[in-house]
Amino acid sequence: MALKKVIGIDLGTDNTQFYLKGKGIVVDEPSIVASNMRTNRIVAVGSEAKRMMARTPVHITAERPITHGIVGDFDLAREMIQRLLKNKNLPWSWVTEVVQSVPTDLTEVERKSFEDLVRESGAGKVYLVDQPLLAALGSGLDVYQPTAYLVIDIGAGTADMAVVSMNGVVVSRRLKTAGAHLNDEIIRAVRDEMKLHIGEPTAEAIKIAVGSAMPQEEQLALTIRGRDVTTGLPKELEVRDAQVRLWLVRPLRFIAENLKDLIEETPPELTGDIHKNGIYMCGGGSLLRGIDDLIEREIGVHVKVVEDPLNCVARGAGMVTDDLMTYAQLLSNFSREGVEKG
Repeated sequence: MALKKVIGIDLGTDNTQFYLKGKGIVVDEPSIVASNMRTNRIVAVGSEAKRMMARTPVHITAERPITHGIVGDFDLAREMIQRLLKNKNLPWSWVTEVVQSVPTDLTEVERKSFEDLVRESGAGKVYLVDQPLLAALGSGLDVYQPTAYLVIDIGAGTADMAVVSMNGVVVSRRLKTAGAHLNDEIIRAVRDEMKLHIGEPTAEAIKIAVGSAMPQEEQLALTIRGRDVTTGLPKELEVRDAQVRLWLVRPLRFIAENLKDLIEETPPELTGDIHKNGIYMCGGGSLLRGIDDLIEREIGVHVKVVEDPLNCVARGAGMVTDDLMTYAQLLSNFSREGVEKG
C-alpha cells in the first residue's frame, strides 16, 4: 500500500493508456464501454467491450465515451476510468495524482470537463498538459530550447498539429479528420463501389493490411467478408491497395492542406526552425504506409515518424509524472501551484 501514486493518462478516442510513475505504461485498453440498456449497467470496458462491438444483442451497446478527442459521454467515461484505475497493475493508495493529456484548441468548458472527469474518477490533483507538448517530450525533443518543432499526432478521433517552442504551444490546429474518419471513408467506398456492407472492425483491418498514402513497391490485397447490399446475403470480396489509396486521397489531402495553413500562421523565425528540424509524426495514423512521404512531398520538409508512435503521448505524460517539479512549467497555472505546494 502506498500513500500516493502519480499516473499519466492518455485518454484517446481509440485507446486509453496509464503510465505509473517509476513503472512505465501499465494499462493499455481500448476506450470502449459496453452497457446493458435493460438494466442500465456497465457490462464491460476495454478489450472485453471491444470484442462486443457490432456483435451484441439489441439491448447491449458498445460505444466510445471519448469522441474526436473530447469527452462525449461524461458518465460512461468516468465509469471507464474508475474501472481501469482498479487494474491489477495499479497499486492501491490513499492519494492519486494525474497528469492528463488534453487536445489543443479546447474551450475552457472542455478543459474543465477533462479535469472534472478525472477528479470524479478518484484523483486528488489533476494536471492538464497539451497533447502536442507531451508528444514532443515522448519523441525525445527538448521543448525547453528556443527552437521550434512541428509535431503531428494523428490519432483515431483527431489529428492534432502544433508548433511547440520554449515549453509552450505557439500555434496549433485540431482536425476531426483522423483514423476513425479514414475508416468511415473505407466503409462508404466499399458500400458504394463494391456493394458490400462492412463494419468498423473490417474497415480498420483494410486500412492496416492494405492501406497506403503513396504507391508502394509491393502490391497488397485483402479478402473481406460482409453483407451484399442487393441480396442481403453474406459475400466475400478482394480489396487491393490501389483502391484503398484512392478512397483515402481526400482526407489525407485535407490534413496536408491544414498543415500548410498552420505553417503559414507560424512566425517566420520559427518557420526556419521547422525547415531545419523537420516535422515529427506520431499516433496510430502515422503508421499508414507512405503518409510521411506524402506530407514530405506536399510540404517540402523532411518528415520523421517517431519511434514507437502509438505510445508517444503516454511516454511524454510519464516523463512529467516521473519528475513533476522539473516539468512544472508545462502545467497550467492552477496546477503548477499545486505542484509547488505539494
